[in-house]
Amino acid sequence: MNRLAIATDKAPAAIGTYSQAVACGDTVYLSGQIPLVPGAMTLVEGDVAAEVGQVLDNLAAVAEAAGGSLDQMVKLTVYLTDLGDFGTVNEVMSTRFSEPYPARAAIEVAGLPKGARVEIDGIMAR
Repeated sequence: MNRLAIATDKAPAAIGTYSQAVACGDTVYLSGQIPLVPGAMTLVEGDVAAEVGQVLDNLAAVAEAAGGSLDQMVKLTVYLTDLGDFGTVNEVMSTRFSEPYPARAAIEVAGLPKGARVEIDGIMAR
């Protein structure tokens, strides 16, 4: 099956040897997004809720570039530097997703690129 790289300038450019997303058939694999402001490539200012919101904005832009939306996400993995922020993730996600919610895992990690507090990657069905 063919793989197609997905890219948009409405989300932060890849900061390594990866694509923002890769489509393979009707499935799109979205790389992890941290709360970088597109264009500026700096972390969004504010609390964890602002970071989660920016991450979801970035994921939404990549999903749109792939011909979909957050509503088509089937799986998310959330990486947090403090699992105590899990409640905030739930609060912000409740404003961006509707039922049926995507499957999800949340993992506490020692650190994330550029000092971010949250990173989320996902799988979307088109």
